[in-house]
Amino acid sequence: MQRKGSVGDNWVYTLRRWDAKKRIPVNMSWKCKLARLTQMQKPKIIILVAIIASCSGVASSQNSAREELVERRDLQLFLLIGQSNMAGRGKIEPSDREVIPQVFMLNKEMVWVPAVDPLHFDKPAIAGVGLGRAFAKVLVAANPSVTIGLIPAAFGGTSLEQWKPGDQLYQNAVRRALQAMNSGTLRGILWHQGESDAETKELAISYPKRFVEFIGRIREDLGLPNVPVIVGQLGEFYQAPFADLMNEQLALMPLRVPHCGFVSSAGLTHKGDHVHFDTPSVREFGRRYGFAFLGLDPSWTSLH
Repeated sequence: MQRKGSVGDNWVYTLRRWDAKKRIPVNMSWKCKLARLTQMQKPKIIILVAIIASCSGVASSQNSAREELVERRDLQLFLLIGQSNMAGRGKIEPSDREVIPQVFMLNKEMVWVPAVDPLHFDKPAIAGVGLGRAFAKVLVAANPSVTIGLIPAAFGGTSLEQWKPGDQLYQNAVRRALQAMNSGTLRGILWHQGESDAETKELAISYPKRFVEFIGRIREDLGLPNVPVIVGQLGEFYQAPFADLMNEQLALMPLRVPHCGFVSSAGLTHKGDHVHFDTPSVREFGRRYGFAFLGLDPSWTSLH
């Protein structure tokens, strides 16, 4: 902190701080009138300066931690894409807001922050608990030495057609993943989608061909032709006309897509709308995604 002026003048105080968003130092300045102080007045000024210095130190340590994270290159990254059950619509409880020290997420502003629900920001008014945190907890338990970075990019109510290469959702997912890869290695893609494609028989039948093309292209654009992909079953409670056919197609996806795993939703329940998993169920679903990934990547436990 710097000050300019003499007794009787307007003194200008300048406190330099770090703007984490712009990543540049900035100045905060303010003026105060400095009169000749009595002995009783001086301690008040000293206390004020001490408080300012203390607050500055706390902010500095927080910014240092943020900068340290930004500069990391060893995050284990996972791209979360699909529609609303990937984005998460479970009711948020206090435990869902607790920080997991080794798990971060890339927020809307492309900044790494602690991964607390809601991870997604597709529809802020209804975004809730998703499967990402539970997935990450399984991986951290399997290897406590890793630090995980989740890349939320799902969007509720979308069909596979809306995820075509070149369209907005696809471009946004690729852009966010490539940005995140400056901080680590993309280890997997988590996909949950299909409710919108279970409305007609034609969409359900053509889904495997379209999905294979989609995954092949996104792997190519990310430069990772063998990155593992995990797909999940629609809720057994989902009542669309061709939901059963869609679930059969999803279950067979590991036979059509190399390095692909399938996660069952058996026994999981909805939040009252016959569409979205409730909070306990989506947490369990995330755990299942985690174990499915570990089955595809036996090297995970040996990472340092």
